[in-house]
Amino acid sequence: MFCIHFTPRDLMQTRIVTAPDPLWEITLSSHLLGRRNEDPLLLGWHRAAQQSLRAGTALRGSAELFLGVNWSHGDFPDFLTPGPGGGIDDGLEAIGGTCPRQLRRDVAHVAAGRATALPAAAQDLGAGRAAALHELTSGIRQYYEAVVRPQWHWVTASFAADHAARCRAVAAGGLAALLNSLHPSLSFEDGVLRIADYPRDRHLHLGGRGLVLVPSFFKRATRPITMIDDALPPVLVYQVDRGAGLLAVRHQEALSALVGRTRAAILELCAEGGSTSSIAARLHQSPSTASEHLAVLRQAGLVYSERRRSSVEHRLAPLGMALLEGRPGQAEQ
Repeated sequence: MFCIHFTPRDLMQTRIVTAPDPLWEITLSSHLLGRRNEDPLLLGWHRAAQQSLRAGTALRGSAELFLGVNWSHGDFPDFLTPGPGGGIDDGLEAIGGTCPRQLRRDVAHVAAGRATALPAAAQDLGAGRAAALHELTSGIRQYYEAVVRPQWHWVTASFAADHAARCRAVAAGGLAALLNSLHPSLSFEDGVLRIADYPRDRHLHLGGRGLVLVPSFFKRATRPITMIDDALPPVLVYQVDRGAGLLAVRHQEALSALVGRTRAAILELCAEGGSTSSIAARLHQSPSTASEHLAVLRQAGLVYSERRRSSVEHRLAPLGMALLEGRPGQAEQ
């Protein structure tokens, strides 16, 4: 049994992440690929992704370190998911800045729980060597582009449906109803959230930090999961209903016909967030061309932009999210 203990302040600080976190989706998607497919909706994706990651392929070679430390049948390093929020660029920057102590601790923890040895490069990663960190983040990015990003419109649509369902749960029964709705293994009573069928007894005292609920498209349908280190900001990751967002797949071509393929692609990239230069690079266009498209989308109220350090980050506005997910009625509410 895993028990999460709430104080009155924790109840006020608990919140749900409303946009998919690329690093959680990347990390958990590889767990699905390390097993037989469990969801008929993902059968096509599962087969194609496993084919692209077969031994000897370029993608397998570049992602070998990431796949090696991110075991699909046990604990995986906390540093792979540094915190929900932000886009792929922010997440990879955070991984690249992981302190040596955490790298050493997480790699050692994962190695201790495995019957087979980690990749040789994992020793360099555990030692905090820059070359190993670069290999890790580069492999994650290539894995993301090939395996996860093509499904991103489906991911975001499923998130929107999940968010609506959780809002209804809160409206009907408050926080207790919300927590109890996340998974059949969860029960919340007297300030304690209990997760049944946990492999060991564990207690997490939030101590006023609150709990961040992280929905995940690629999470397995098993009980929700959390971080290894209780000192890290507390999160609880649960699976969204993939079927609820399935219509977004059929909506993609209609959206491209409406706004053009390039702007439709930019809207999808803005769903996860990104800078002008990163969006341009992923579309294989110049920053000036991407900036022109972004300006049109911004003037139409579909995206918004904000300066972050030396770059400008772009994200979907509510109207853009409604358009991307095929919910025309939302713009009128």
